[in-house]
Amino acid sequence: MTSPTRIVVDRTAVGADVPRRLFGSFVEHMGRCVYDGIHSPAHDTADAQGFRADVLELVRELGATVVRYPGGNFVSGYRWEDGVGPREERPVRLDAAWHSTETNQVGLHEFAEWADAAGLEVMEAVNLGTRGVAEAADLLEYANHPSGTALSDRRRNNGREDPFGIRLWCLGNEMDGPWQIGHKTADEYGRLSAETARMMRFIDPTVELVAAGSSNHEMPTFGEWERTVLRHTAGLIDHISVHAYYEEDPSDPAGFLASGVALDRYIGEVADIIDEVGATTPDGRPIGISVDEWNVWNQTRWNEVDKPRVFTGDWPIAPRLIEDDYTVTDAVVVGSLLITLIRRSDRVSMANLAQLVNVIAPIRTEPDGGAAWRQTTFHPFALTAKAASGRVVVPRVDGATIDTPRLGPVDAVDAVATVDGDTVSVFLAHRDLDAPTPVELDLGSVADVEAVVITIPEGGDRHTTNSADGEPVAPVDLPVEVGDDGILRFLLPALAWVRLTARLTD
Repeated sequence: MTSPTRIVVDRTAVGADVPRRLFGSFVEHMGRCVYDGIHSPAHDTADAQGFRADVLELVRELGATVVRYPGGNFVSGYRWEDGVGPREERPVRLDAAWHSTETNQVGLHEFAEWADAAGLEVMEAVNLGTRGVAEAADLLEYANHPSGTALSDRRRNNGREDPFGIRLWCLGNEMDGPWQIGHKTADEYGRLSAETARMMRFIDPTVELVAAGSSNHEMPTFGEWERTVLRHTAGLIDHISVHAYYEEDPSDPAGFLASGVALDRYIGEVADIIDEVGATTPDGRPIGISVDEWNVWNQTRWNEVDKPRVFTGDWPIAPRLIEDDYTVTDAVVVGSLLITLIRRSDRVSMANLAQLVNVIAPIRTEPDGGAAWRQTTFHPFALTAKAASGRVVVPRVDGATIDTPRLGPVDAVDAVATVDGDTVSVFLAHRDLDAPTPVELDLGSVADVEAVVITIPEGGDRHTTNSADGEPVAPVDLPVEVGDDGILRFLLPALAWVRLTARLTD
């Protein structure tokens, strides 16, 4: 057992508000996320539109607030018009992004109705790969203009009398990536996104616009891409995106568990670039950072094993793509990434866990009469989304450190807290794979303390997963002792993520 870790939460040192959009998700027309995921007309729980009720219930339980749609790489070749109008008249297309066949049985109308039932704000992406200013403006007019024009009346004739009222719009996706349909240089994309933003604001001045930042931190153009795009778009956009995926290097599991440190540094670098350029929103605020794709993803296996096989076969409908089975270790990493996002609420305006169902997702399904279940990563997200509100407090943590080859020494215990009225919530991640640590947590005077932990289940190991046959990885109660001195004491297991809530009494 390691020496005690002491954590002090100074409730007077509150920082930024926690944005509710921090708990967003992502639905892309990719693999089985839409078809056989949220939409499966043959399933015995399907409604009249073909959406699965069991999946909808899990989405509500997850507590996501925003959903980015319809892509992703998919959007860079997508014709939005294909997804509106009578379903039986919609064209079937090849989806070059994911080497699939797109039936267009789910489009804007169906998805927006489903998102409303799930309590999700739609974050719509426009195609700036094969299309441009005019098509983005057309989609906005179709979606948001009340009536009296060809496009708004077309929406009404297609069954939606009132506007969709979509506020959040992504200006393309990962346009810096050579894999992206319509890949562009920073200058090409910067100018196109600026002209698109200007036109969209002419049509609807209330929109919030997200420019595409770098696809990942390791892109050779990272940094200069952001500077160039921001110089073109400052005063026209509200947010710039960050995409961040993490996977375990077998030679550095400690570094994987410290992925939150890497994300924190990434966010910091983008924030510094925003400040360096002096980029502000239309009303003069610093541009926010939209971490609109983040997750754990075994990209090595996808790029070296699965992708070559998938992309040389037929053009299937809804193939099984990147359906990673998440472990206890992955759940702790996802929980620690959430800690980082909360801590950086001063600069992160929104975030989207990618994706929602089946595709590197917290929710998995099987088709026909099959089950839907929670992956291990479902739990830290749901518990955090439910409890993290109010103002952020960054605790002082005094404890052991862990050496990592990639990131150097990192704290063994990572922590953040939020204070909302008389409720304080503390989120902890323990990165030590081997030894538990006793924790002394000073919150001041509190009562009604509750704590749950996600850790290795009895009889399992750090690679234990959930499946259709059972969910052994789930939150369990963590015993907490409240000392006469007001200090909370508990034993934090090795490899663990904790949510603790308490009521303030002073």
